[in-house]
Amino acid sequence: MDRAQQGRAASPGSLRGRIGGPAQRAGGAEPGAERREADVFSDAFERVVHALPHDAAFRDVEVVGTSVRRGRAQSSLHVTVDREGGVDVATCERIASRINAALDAFPDPYTLEIESAGLNRPLTKASDYDRFAGRDAKIVTTLAIEGAKTHRGTLDGVRGTNVILRRAQGELPIPIAVIKSANLEYDVRVDLQRAKQREKNR
Repeated sequence: MDRAQQGRAASPGSLRGRIGGPAQRAGGAEPGAERREADVFSDAFERVVHALPHDAAFRDVEVVGTSVRRGRAQSSLHVTVDREGGVDVATCERIASRINAALDAFPDPYTLEIESAGLNRPLTKASDYDRFAGRDAKIVTTLAIEGAKTHRGTLDGVRGTNVILRRAQGELPIPIAVIKSANLEYDVRVDLQRAKQREKNR
């Protein structure tokens, strides 16, 4: 899986970085000020990330997911992206550079990781289940359905408020409201079969 890790300070031979100290304030910060500043920082991060697909330089990039984890010393920022044909390291690095530039005005220490969604791409929106209909997937639910919380099969889109998963034993409707996580499952054997079929059809 291609990824870039950048920041304020880089260790030798690594793309990991942007680690800096917070600004010093005379007299200390007022109660709650640090939390408010952290919220402003997180909002700025989310804004710059979700603006990427509207930028001509990243128009073909899809933001699959973001996360912000706050630690005692620094925040960990994570972005998962995808695009037709896959995302390479160079693209991850360009995205990281754009985000770093936008956050440069903030003193908040952080690390930033950009990674491609990969072959086992997470499914984060209801529209993903229609978009990837016909692909194999794994869905984990918060409640047991037919005695299990982990379900594998072929996506058959969304019907009403349910994701339809086709299995050997029949269709399984899964309420979107109880889906904890979901992702595509790449099967190299299926890919090879498709390649052979394309060769035969030439």
